[in-house]
Amino acid sequence: MKFDRLHSLELFAGAGGLALGTELAGFHAVAAVEKDKWAAETLEENKERGFPLLKDLRVICGDVRDLDYGEYPEGLDLVSGGPPCQPFSIGGKHRAFNDDRDMFSAFADVVANLKPRAFIIENVKGLTRATFANYLAYIEHRMSMPEVFQKPGETWTEHLKRLEQVKTSTDSGLRYNVARQLFDAADFGAAQRRERVFIVGFRSDQDVHWNFPEATHSVNSLLHAQWITGEYWERHKVPRKARGEVPDRYKGRVAALRGRNESDGRLAWLTVRDALHGLPAPRQDGGETECVLNHRLQHGARAYVGHTGSPIDWPSKALKAGDHGVPGGENMMVLPDGSVRYFTVREAARIQGFPDGYVFHGAWSESMRQLGNAVPVRLAQAVASSVAQKLLEADLAKLARRQGLH
Repeated sequence: MKFDRLHSLELFAGAGGLALGTELAGFHAVAAVEKDKWAAETLEENKERGFPLLKDLRVICGDVRDLDYGEYPEGLDLVSGGPPCQPFSIGGKHRAFNDDRDMFSAFADVVANLKPRAFIIENVKGLTRATFANYLAYIEHRMSMPEVFQKPGETWTEHLKRLEQVKTSTDSGLRYNVARQLFDAADFGAAQRRERVFIVGFRSDQDVHWNFPEATHSVNSLLHAQWITGEYWERHKVPRKARGEVPDRYKGRVAALRGRNESDGRLAWLTVRDALHGLPAPRQDGGETECVLNHRLQHGARAYVGHTGSPIDWPSKALKAGDHGVPGGENMMVLPDGSVRYFTVREAARIQGFPDGYVFHGAWSESMRQLGNAVPVRLAQAVASSVAQKLLEADLAKLARRQGLH
């Protein structure tokens, strides 16, 4: 029995945020499937450039529903992916199961056919809205019993009723123990307020008792570093006159922290300034910054009511999969003097946790779309690490039982 590598398959891979997170957690992806040609070319380009975590990756530019299951090895440890989020996104049309881009059933079909020991699904917070409560229950039931396929002509509500009946029966088919949790990426070291829901399942024969990871970073620790000790400003060499004032909404919390004069023991939320530390400012003429990939200034940013951008000394707003027209100015930064400009692709990549050697294929708007759809690497790593740990513990327990029989 080998414990050195856990093998995974990445679905709806996008630009590779979740794939990088699972690789950092100890999984090795045998393939990454992505239908969008620009995102697939980003993966392929990084592979060809010799990016360490992707150098052996097989990139498949195609539809998940067209997978040839015979090409994948038995004993796959993990299937992970983020099915298209537009059907559930707050910024979308909220068509959910009526949207052709709803691919949760396709994900379940892959799990049913490959029978991995675990799976990880990532999606937008909008999936947890009350409007979609019944469909979210359907997704969880479908993932817990992936071999109970939807029949031709059967609606999802009819399928849900049948799944509920099977769940209470003595059926002993393929089962997964499924859990769901909503996370803010800022709580796991991303310089971004990005709320995402994760649905994780372990195959029932793994006998795994598992909990989602605990947050490693907190807003209280950031406020403490900024307004109690001043360590944040001193580290960034920001003079007192340029520090501004405590935001009104946090004055009460800062006063309480001052009374305790201590943080909560977690690391501070990372800010835009933290994420961009050491990165030279982009050239004002819009040219490529020397020795920095994807760091070209995009002109035309402006602020107006409801379109305000992300303050540099706070985690950014959640990057959006758009360019100039994103509703809250999520893809632009508010500088200390109050002026605004768009994030460069490299700056957005840092906010999402991609390393500087990772390149994005396509023009600024296309690259920002890929980044707006990406999973923050650190959040992906945190969730995947907790899954990897339990799978390895299950392997060790199985080995111990075998040795005990001899």
